Amino acid sequence: MAASGKIVQNVFVAQCCQRNRQLDTQFTMRNSLPFQARKLAWTGFSAMQLRSLASYQSGPGNRGTVYCNAVPATSAAPHLEKVDFKKLQNGSDIRGVAVAGVEGEPVNLTEPVTEAIAAGFAAWLLDKKKIDASKRLRVSIGHDSRISAQSLQDAVSRGLAGAGLEVVQYGLASTPAMFNSTLSEDEEFICPVDGSIMITASHLPYNRNGFKFFTNAGGLGKADIKDILERAANIYANFSVESLKYSEQAASASVKRVDYMSVYTSGLVKAVRKAAGNIEKPLEGFHIVVDAGNGAGGFFAAKVLEPLGAITSGSQFLEPDGLFPNHIPNPEDKAAMKAITQAVLDNKADLGIIFDTDVDRSAAVDSAGREFNRNRLIALMSAIVLEEHPGTTIVTDSVTSDGLTTFIEKKLGGKHHRFKRGYKNVIDEAIRLNSVGEESHLAIETSGHGALRENHWLDDGAYLMVKLLNKLASAQASGSAGGSKVLTDLVEGLEEPAVATELRFKIDQNHTDLKGGSFRDYGEAVLKHLENTIDSDPKLQKAPVNYEGVRVSGYGGWFLLRLSLHDPVLPLNIEAPSSEDAVKLGLAVLSAVKDFSALDTSALDKFVQAS
Repeated sequence: MAASGKIVQNVFVAQCCQRNRQLDTQFTMRNSLPFQARKLAWTGFSAMQLRSLASYQSGPGNRGTVYCNAVPATSAAPHLEKVDFKKLQNGSDIRGVAVAGVEGEPVNLTEPVTEAIAAGFAAWLLDKKKIDASKRLRVSIGHDSRISAQSLQDAVSRGLAGAGLEVVQYGLASTPAMFNSTLSEDEEFICPVDGSIMITASHLPYNRNGFKFFTNAGGLGKADIKDILERAANIYANFSVESLKYSEQAASASVKRVDYMSVYTSGLVKAVRKAAGNIEKPLEGFHIVVDAGNGAGGFFAAKVLEPLGAITSGSQFLEPDGLFPNHIPNPEDKAAMKAITQAVLDNKADLGIIFDTDVDRSAAVDSAGREFNRNRLIALMSAIVLEEHPGTTIVTDSVTSDGLTTFIEKKLGGKHHRFKRGYKNVIDEAIRLNSVGEESHLAIETSGHGALRENHWLDDGAYLMVKLLNKLASAQASGSAGGSKVLTDLVEGLEEPAVATELRFKIDQNHTDLKGGSFRDYGEAVLKHLENTIDSDPKLQKAPVNYEGVRVSGYGGWFLLRLSLHDPVLPLNIEAPSSEDAVKLGLAVLSAVKDFSALDTSALDKFVQAS
C-alpha cells in the first residue's frame, strides 16, 4: 500500500474504532450459568440453548484468549444510532456504509450494528445446528482489503464470542476460501468450521462493506438473511453502553488466528497438477500475469501460479489496498479490463487473469488481448464443461446473448437455460434442475460469477481460472502446447453482436404517478404495458420462454427490459447487428413506455440520438 493509503487507513481506523483497545493480552475468567445468562440475555437465545451452552462453557478454570488488532480507540463509549436493519439486506448478502465521507452517505454499518448482526447469525446457526452439550460451534471470519475490514472483523468476533461460539480469524481471505473452510477437514487449521462469515462488499466503493454467510450447505439465501437481520435488530434494540463495554472485556470464547489461505491455495495447485497427470510444474514456460485490483486476489500469482511453474512477472496491483487506487476490482469494468489487457500485451504474456475484490468473480485475456469475460467467458467455460459432460445444461442469467444460445446448443451440443439475474438465483436454479433429473454442471452469470457442480456449487473466481489452467497444462502435457490459443480455439464460432449496450431507467419514487405505491409495483406496470404493446407489433416477437422482465427479438437482435433486483431501476439491454437495428429496438421500447412519467428514459434518448 502506498504511504498515503496507509495514512488514510490509519486515520480512518483511529476515528471509527470507538471502543477497541490494543489488547493482545490474555485474561482469565471463571464461567458460570449466571455469567452466560447475563451475557446472552440480549442475543435472543432460548433457555434450552442457554443451558446447553452453559454445560460446555462453565466449569472451573475456563480460559480464553482474546486478541484485537485495532489501534487505540478515540472514545470509550459507542454512540448507538437508530438503524433500519432491513435496509442492510442486499439479496443474499448484507451491505452498508462503513466509512463516512463519500457523497454524504450516513454510516449504517457501525461496530455495534456489526456486533448485533454477528450475534444474530450465532442465534440462527444455533437454531439450525441443534447443538447438544458435547459440541461447541466454531465460526471462521475472513475479510477483503477494505479499510473498514479490521474494525468490523473485531466487532464480528465480539458478537460471536459473546454468544459462546469459538471464533477463528483468517484475516485477508477470499470469499470462496471462507465457504471452503466449512468443508475442509484439516484439523491442523481448525477445520471444518460450522459457519463462516466473509466481510466484503465485492466491487462497491471503498466506503462500503458487508457480509456473506456460509455453512457446509452453501451460501445463505434471502430468507436466511432476513431472519438474521430481524434477530440482529432485536439484539441491537437491547444494547447499552454498559453491555457493549462488557462484551469487549468479557468475551468468553477464545479468538484464534489461522493462515487458512495456505490450505485453500494448496487445493487449487493440486487440482491443476492432477489434470496434467500429476506433473509437478505443469505450467512451466507459460507467462501468466495477474491483476488483483488491490483486492484479496494477489495470492494467486505467488501461491498458485508460481508453484505450478508459471512466470508471473508483470502481474500488477497484487498488494491489498482498500482505497483501490488503480481501478475498481471488477471484471465487468472497462477500465479494469483495459488494465489487464495492456499488462498482457506489454509483457507478451500467454494469459492474463483478473479478479474482483473478494475473488468470487474473474475474467481472462488471451495473448492477443482478446477478453474472456461476460458472454465469452460463459462460452469458454461451457466448452470446457461440455467436453467433460456432453449434453449437460448450462444455466446463465437473463442478459446473455442469442449468439451464446446458438453456440451452446448448435456448436457444443448442450442446452442453454437462461434464468434470472443474481448469482444465487442462477446457482439455485442449476441445483433445482439436477434435483428434478435435468443434469447441469455449470451455473454462470455474465458478471463473472461461475459455479460448478464438481466444486460444491461455489461461485469461485479462482477455481474458474483453474479450469482454464487445466486446459493449458493438459495441452502442454500432451505435446500440443500453443499458449492461450488453446483457449481461444474453444470459443471459435461464437456469434457476437456489433452493438451491445445496457441503459438504466431510474424510477422517481417521489413522483405523483406512484401514488404512494412501491417502485416495484410501478416497474411491473411498465413491463406489463410493454408486453401488451409488443403483442400488437408484427416485427417483434416475445421470447417463448422467459423468467425475468420482457425479452423480445426483432431486427436481427433482441432487447430485455427488467426490474432491478434491489434498486428503483429498469435496466434495458439491447444487442443488434448494427446501430440502426439497435435504434429500432430502442425506439420500440421508448414508444411503449413514454407515458410513464416517473420513468427517466434520458439514457435511451441519448443512445438513439448518438446512434
